[in-house]
Amino acid sequence: MKNAPPTLPPAEEIAVIDRELVQLDHRRSQLLARRAYLVSVLHRPAAPHARAGVRAATARPVTPRPEASPPGVQNVLLTLGGVLLAIAAIAFTVVSWGDMGIGGRSAVLAVVTAAALLTPAILLRRGLGSTAEALAVLALVLLVLDAYAVFAVALSGVSGLTYSTWAAALLAALWAAYGAALPKLHTPLPAAVVAAQLPLLLWSVNGAAADAAPAPSLAWALLGTAALDVALVMRVTRSAVRVTATVGAVFNGALVLMLGGFESLAAESALDAVEPAVLLTLAGAVALIPAWRFRVVALPCAVVAGLALIAAFGGVIAATAPSGWAMPGYLVCAIALLLVVQVPALAARPPADALRGLGAASAALMALALVSTLPLVVLQYAGPLTVLPDAWAGAPTDARAALGEDLTDGNWAATALVLVLLAGVLLAVSRRLPDQIGTGPQQEGEGATAGPEGAGTARTLPPVDLRAWAGVAAAVLAWAALTMAPYVLDTGYPQLVGWQSALGIALLALSLDRVRYARGLRFAAEIGMACALVGAASTTALALATRAATFTVLGTFLTAFIAVAALSRAGRIVRAVAGCAAVVWGSGLVVALAEAWELAPHRTAVVLMAVPAVVALLAARLRTHPIAAPLECTAALVGVVALALATDHAPTVALVLALGGVIAAGTAIRTERRTAAGWSAAVLFLLATWVRLAASEVTVPEAYTLPVTVPALVVGVLRRRSAPDTSSWTAYGAGLSVTMVPSLVAVWGEGDWLRPLLLGTAALAVTLAGARQRLQAPLVLGGAVLALVTLHELAPYVVQAVDALPRWLPPALAGLLLLVVGATYEQRLREARRLRETLGRMR
Repeated sequence: MKNAPPTLPPAEEIAVIDRELVQLDHRRSQLLARRAYLVSVLHRPAAPHARAGVRAATARPVTPRPEASPPGVQNVLLTLGGVLLAIAAIAFTVVSWGDMGIGGRSAVLAVVTAAALLTPAILLRRGLGSTAEALAVLALVLLVLDAYAVFAVALSGVSGLTYSTWAAALLAALWAAYGAALPKLHTPLPAAVVAAQLPLLLWSVNGAAADAAPAPSLAWALLGTAALDVALVMRVTRSAVRVTATVGAVFNGALVLMLGGFESLAAESALDAVEPAVLLTLAGAVALIPAWRFRVVALPCAVVAGLALIAAFGGVIAATAPSGWAMPGYLVCAIALLLVVQVPALAARPPADALRGLGAASAALMALALVSTLPLVVLQYAGPLTVLPDAWAGAPTDARAALGEDLTDGNWAATALVLVLLAGVLLAVSRRLPDQIGTGPQQEGEGATAGPEGAGTARTLPPVDLRAWAGVAAAVLAWAALTMAPYVLDTGYPQLVGWQSALGIALLALSLDRVRYARGLRFAAEIGMACALVGAASTTALALATRAATFTVLGTFLTAFIAVAALSRAGRIVRAVAGCAAVVWGSGLVVALAEAWELAPHRTAVVLMAVPAVVALLAARLRTHPIAAPLECTAALVGVVALALATDHAPTVALVLALGGVIAAGTAIRTERRTAAGWSAAVLFLLATWVRLAASEVTVPEAYTLPVTVPALVVGVLRRRSAPDTSSWTAYGAGLSVTMVPSLVAVWGEGDWLRPLLLGTAALAVTLAGARQRLQAPLVLGGAVLALVTLHELAPYVVQAVDALPRWLPPALAGLLLLVVGATYEQRLREARRLRETLGRMR
C-alpha cells in the first residue's frame, strides 16, 4: 500500500486508506475466483482443453498407487515356493520312493536335507532373511519326511507309537539346536516347542496301548508337558517361543484340570482321591509359577491355581465324607484358602494380583456353593403352595411331609451348614471392607478421596456401604439357614408352624426401627420386610393344613403387620408394605371365616367386600398420608378377587359391582380422590346395572343405554351452566349417541312399529330442542336419526312405487334433477354456504 503524504489532514488520510483497502479487497476476490477455476481444471477427470478463450492445459499424469508392498510380494512368493517344494518332497517320498534303490534313496534324502539345512546360513550372511526363512521351513518338513523314511525302510518292525515318541523328541532337540545355531530364523524354535508337546503324550498313549508299567498316565503326561511349557515361558525371552509355549501350557493345563477333576469326583475312597489330589495340587503349583513373575497373567493364573487347590483337597474330603456332604467339604477348602490369602506375614509374599486371583477362586467356589443350596431353599418356601388344593385336609406326619414332596434325597443338614458357613464368611469379610466407597466418576487431580471434602472428587451417585451390605447378606443367609431347622431335625408339624411363625414375627419386630449395624445402608429395613413377607407367605401356606393353624397364623401375622404399619419408624416404604400385607392377610382371614361358615364362593365374595369398605374408611382418616394410596390399591385388588369369586353367579356379580361403586362413591367425597374415584364409581354402577339386566334376561338395548344417557345429559346440563362456553358436542354428544345409535341399529334390524315410533318421536324432540336452543349436536344428531328412521319406515313404499313405475322413468328423473341442479348451481352453493354458517354459529 502506498503511504499517504504526511501533510494530509487525518480525515483525508483515512479516506485515502479506505479507497486503497477497497481496491485490495477487489483484487483479492479476483485472485480467489481464478484460483478456484484452476483447481477445478486440475481435478476434472477428462479435460484436455480449457474453456473457450483460455489456453488449453494438460493435467499432470497420475501414477497409480501400488496395492502391495515389495516385502509383502516377496513373502507371498517365498511362502508359495516353500509350499510347492514341500508338496513335491512329500510326493517324492510317498510315491516315487519305491523306484530307487536303498543307496539312491539315502543319497537323495541326505543331499536334499543337508542342502536345505545349510543354505539358510549362507543366505543369512548375504542379508536374504526371507529366503532363508522359507528354506528353513522346507528343511523342517524334510526332516519329518526323513524320519518317516527311516521308519518305513529300516525300522518297520518297531511299534509306530514308540517310534513316534522318540522321533518327536529327536526332532524337537534338532530343531531347537538348529534355531539356537541360527538365531535370526524365526521358525525353528517355535516348531521345536510344538514338537516338544508330543513325546510325553505319545509315551502315555503307547504305554496304555501296550500295557507298559513305566509309562505315565495321560493326566501326568499332560502335566509334565505343561510344566515344560511354563519353564520355557519363564526362561526364554523370544516372543514367538513364549506365545507358542503359553498356548501349549493353557491347552495342556486345561486338560489336566479336567481329567484330574473327573478322577477326583469319581473317587470312592480317600485312597482313590489321593492321586488326583496330588495331580491337581501340582497343577495348581505350576499355574502359580507365572503369577510370581508376570503381572499380566497373575490374576488368571492365580484363579486357576486356587480352583485346582480347592478341587484337590476338597476331593479328598468329599471322598471321605458321607453321601451328600461333598459341597461343605469343598466350601471348607475355599474358606481355608481365603484365610491363607488373608495372612499378613507370608514367607514369600506373591504379587497383589496373585492374591486377588486366589481370593477370586475362593469366591467362585462360594458362589457355586450358594447356587447348590437354591433348590432346597426355594423348595422350603414354595413347597407349601402344593398343599393349597387340599386345605384343611389334616396335619401332615412330619415337617418334610408338609412340603408335599418326597425329600429323602435332599440333604437338609448339609445345605444348612453351607448357608451358615457362607454367612460367617460374609460377616468376617465385612469387617475388612471399607466403610464406604464412591460409585460416581471422579475427576482427575490430587487427593481424590471418598470423603465429601476430597479435592478433585465429583460423585454422581451416593456412596455404597459395603460393610453394611455384606452384613445384611450374611443376615439373609443366616435367616435362610434358620428356617431350615425344622427340616434338618425333621420335627413335627406343630413345631414347624410355630418355628416359622416365630421367625417371621422376629423379622417384623426388627422392622419397627432401622437396623443399627447397617450404618449408611438405606434399604436394610426394606430387605428385612421382604424376608418377613416371604416367610409369612410360606408359613401361612403351611398353616392351611388344619383349621386351627390357619386362624392362628392369619391372626398373628395380621396383628404383626398392623403393628408395623402403625408403629414402625423405618420409613414410609416399610410402613406401606406392612399396611398392604395387613390388607392381604385380613382378606385371607375373612375368606377363612367364610369357608368355616361353609358359604358358597359367591357369598364369600359379598363378605370379602367388607375389606375394601374398611380400608376406604381408614384411608378417609389417613387422607394424604403416604401409605393411604397403597392401601387403597391393595383393597381394589381384593375387590377384583371378590369379583372373580362371584363369576359363577351373575346377580352376585352385579351386587359386588354395586358395592364397589358405593365404596368408590364414598371415596369420591374426598377432594384428592374426587376425579379417579368418581369415574370409577360411575363405571362400577353402570356395569352393575348391565350385569343385573343380563341376569334378568333383558334384551331391550334401551335398558342398557338409558342409564348412561340420563346421567350424561344431566352432567352436560350442569357443565354448560357452570361453563357456558362448552360446546354442545362435549356436553350432549356422548349422552345422545349412547342411546340413539344402538336404538337406530335395532330399528333397522327388526320390523316392529313401536321402537321406530318412540325413537322418531325422541329424535324429533331432540331436533326441535336443538333448533330452539341453537345447539349443533342435538340438531345434527336428532335430525340424522329422524331422517334415517323415516327412511326405514318409508322404504317398503318407495320400493313398491319404484316397481310400479316404468324402467325408463328413474333415469329420466335423475337426468332432470341434474339439469335443475346445474342450472341453479350458484344458488345452491350460496344456500349450502348459509346452512354451514348457520350450523357453525351454533354451539
